[in-house]
Amino acid sequence: MGLSEESIALDQPIMTLGRVLQTLQDEDNVDVLIETTLDYIKTEFNYSLIWIGLYDRLDHRLLGKGGIIPTEDSWLLKQRFILSPGDLLEQVVIELRPVVVPDLREETRAGEWRKAAQAFNIQGSILFPMRYKDRCFGVALLGSSEWGISPSSMEKELISMVLGTLATSLFQIETTWMYQQTKRPDQPFFKLLTQFRTLNTLDRCLEVAVETTHEFIEPTRTNVYWYYREGRYFWRRASNQQKMPGISLMKQAASGVTVQDLGEFYQALISDHLVSIGESYSSLRADTTERLMEKIRARSLLAVPIVFNQEMLGFIAVEGQHPRIWQENEKQFLRGVAHLISLTAPLAEMEAKIRQIELDQSLTAKVTRAIVDDQDWQFSLKTTANLLCQRLNAGRFLLIEYQPETEDFKIIYQHYTLNRTAIPSPLNALTYQDLQRFKNQTEILVVENYEEDEKLKSWRTQLRDAGVRSLMLCPVNGYITTGKNQQQKVPQELLVIGHESPRTWDRTEQELVKIVSQQLSVILHQWQLNQQIQSHEDFNQVLEDCWLTLQKTDQLPSIEKQFTQDIAQLLQSPLVVLLTWIEGAKKAKIVSCVARQATLSINTERLITVAKDPLIQHALSTEELFWWPVQELSAYTRQWFTSSVDKILVTALRTAKNHQPTGLLIIADPEQIHDESHISLTMLNLLVMQFAWSRRYLRIQDTLKTQHEELQWLNWYKQRRLEELYRTVGGGLKQLSELNNSPFQGSDPQKTQLSHLRYQQLLRQMGNALASTSSLIKQEQWRLHHHHDIVPITNLLRWVRERLNAIIRNKQIQFIVKQEGNFNVIGDRIKLELVCYEVLLTTCHRSEPGGMIEVVSRLCTDHELELFITDYGKINPQLIIELKMGSHPDLLAPSLLTSSPGQQLLICQQMLEKMGGNLLLEKIENQPLITRIILPVSSSS
Repeated sequence: MGLSEESIALDQPIMTLGRVLQTLQDEDNVDVLIETTLDYIKTEFNYSLIWIGLYDRLDHRLLGKGGIIPTEDSWLLKQRFILSPGDLLEQVVIELRPVVVPDLREETRAGEWRKAAQAFNIQGSILFPMRYKDRCFGVALLGSSEWGISPSSMEKELISMVLGTLATSLFQIETTWMYQQTKRPDQPFFKLLTQFRTLNTLDRCLEVAVETTHEFIEPTRTNVYWYYREGRYFWRRASNQQKMPGISLMKQAASGVTVQDLGEFYQALISDHLVSIGESYSSLRADTTERLMEKIRARSLLAVPIVFNQEMLGFIAVEGQHPRIWQENEKQFLRGVAHLISLTAPLAEMEAKIRQIELDQSLTAKVTRAIVDDQDWQFSLKTTANLLCQRLNAGRFLLIEYQPETEDFKIIYQHYTLNRTAIPSPLNALTYQDLQRFKNQTEILVVENYEEDEKLKSWRTQLRDAGVRSLMLCPVNGYITTGKNQQQKVPQELLVIGHESPRTWDRTEQELVKIVSQQLSVILHQWQLNQQIQSHEDFNQVLEDCWLTLQKTDQLPSIEKQFTQDIAQLLQSPLVVLLTWIEGAKKAKIVSCVARQATLSINTERLITVAKDPLIQHALSTEELFWWPVQELSAYTRQWFTSSVDKILVTALRTAKNHQPTGLLIIADPEQIHDESHISLTMLNLLVMQFAWSRRYLRIQDTLKTQHEELQWLNWYKQRRLEELYRTVGGGLKQLSELNNSPFQGSDPQKTQLSHLRYQQLLRQMGNALASTSSLIKQEQWRLHHHHDIVPITNLLRWVRERLNAIIRNKQIQFIVKQEGNFNVIGDRIKLELVCYEVLLTTCHRSEPGGMIEVVSRLCTDHELELFITDYGKINPQLIIELKMGSHPDLLAPSLLTSSPGQQLLICQQMLEKMGGNLLLEKIENQPLITRIILPVSSSS
């Protein structure tokens, strides 16, 4: 195939090509361009079939624009050809290079053009792409009736040049058309800026913004929804159309929508994200999109949040009744309008903002005055809570404190409305994720709706029961470290502001709460200082009381009981236990137990083996006080320590290093002392040590006192026995001497026999007297030994009367004995005789010569007999008082009980008490002195 004969000359084809290319470059009509191209190819080249199709990228097809065929049937030239994978036309479109076909009639990939080639007898063909850069604008099909055509290089270059110029012109036309069709947002936006400069109210600005946006984007509706924080919903503040009675409900915009109904849409808004919902696309989940479109009564939506200073004021939305593809310039324009409104809104409401700032400053000033003027921290907190709750329209004000031991939060102050009840303390422990939200003291945690928010789930039940649906949580004071490795920081105190309905807390309200929380830290710091001072004062007062108790009490059981009570009060402990044992003893016993609750009481009768109990052994090997968790106590200790408490503070009662401890003090859950309270622990340790010394002193005093009493008894008893022995043996020796020196001895056998009998009798009496002292020598060397004899009262009084005959005769005393029956009493016969003799001897000594002593023996009760002794002698009243007390308060001070007759009467009283009896002296003014000896009666009487 070659050039036509008419174009053999070179100048003519070049000129023709230049004119065609110039036409293609200058013309902007597609049909003219196609026609020019077809004419040039028809004129310059010899092809039976010429067809040009333009490529439709959206539908991936070729649209026939015209051509030349051998017959007059031109319907095929305007056909639309759908491109499919593997088609010859698609290969040209995709590869963008010419394809030569030797015989189009046999090409199976030619589709409709194969049938046309068979009909038109078209064999050799070539397909040229209409290419501009890497884009295909169409395909040109050139066919011949000859088989296997092979165009020359010149021919290919000319055709490619013409078709390339055509593609370039088509690109220019498309670009111009797209530019003309594209909306230009700059002009309406600048116009909107100019209008905003002349408007002085926010509502008017919103109306103009809505009108301009609606004109530019041309949706069904354009609305501005403003956010109401306390109600937590969006209300339609500006719209391009008003609600008309004649308009159907589906064509009307929603007057408002709650946050609860928006879900994911609301989360996108507060994150400052544009929301686009159109034809076959949505930036939200399908279920959220369906609910949202139902609420706003639209089929397509473009919404941009209005955000200022990281706080959402509302959003502007364009809504369509039909699905729509939103263009990028529409999105950018809407975002620009939203930004412009966000900048204008604060300026339009500047006066109200300034007024609110002044009110907030006044509020913080009142809080400061309350802190400075009021000494009562409770009243200061009440004033602060009232002011803050009124400003925020909140119903709850909680001040909570973190408890490291339990990891929960104790409510130290709360304020609530009259129709609500208090929230029980403490609040549950927070999760690690919640605590991590407080990275520094300026952080504030906001929960808009407890039902939707995952934060603070540990408190959800407690706060929901109290009617709290939204809250602000702000750190008040410093941070403390907690956790196993002491690496987790937790706010020491927190301020909780609660509202009974879901709501949003704006930045101004959050900043106000931060400022008030900083002021509250001053109140809390002062309160904590006052608490510490008061705690130290209380501690010191109880310490002083304990010192006084240790100084005043001289009875061991009393000081042990009083000390445990004082410790329980001092440390606010629910249980204090004191165990003691004697040196070298194997068993310990609980001598004192103070339990504030009956369920904490411990069995005080149980004996505890000292060597087997691990708690006692650990205390004996530890110098200082130590803490011990109750759950880690051994099974043996749990047998006697049965109380359900958390932990105990334990110490042994220590004195000097060479003294073995003989006691153990256990303090359960002391509120006033913590693990880190070194000062209090030191003071408590000193107090316990002083108690141990006082207890040891009293034990030593009791031991020495007992030994002293026993030695006094022994000395008195031996003195009286020696006197009796001296009287008996001395009298016998005297009579023996008289018998031996009798002038009648040996002269009269009868008298000699009588003397011999008397002699034997005296020897027997002296022998009995000596024999009675054998038990004194063998059994009572250092301590008296008491027997339980049955003694007839008659014999007792007769023996005593015989011993008193000498003094009765010398003082001519009337000694009258009256018995109301002969009863038997129980006691050590010899000691009982000596006691009665001592008492009556003292009575005789104080009686005046010629006086009268009356002794009446009678039963007091079924088990006691009384010797009622009456005399008119003189006695020191102080002696009666001291004898009734049993001892003098000050052992070193002079006392009537340390000399005769008080000393002897005290010994008699103590010995009678040992035998189950008693000695009482009574003196009524102008009445005789009454001495009562009470003795236990034998059941065989």
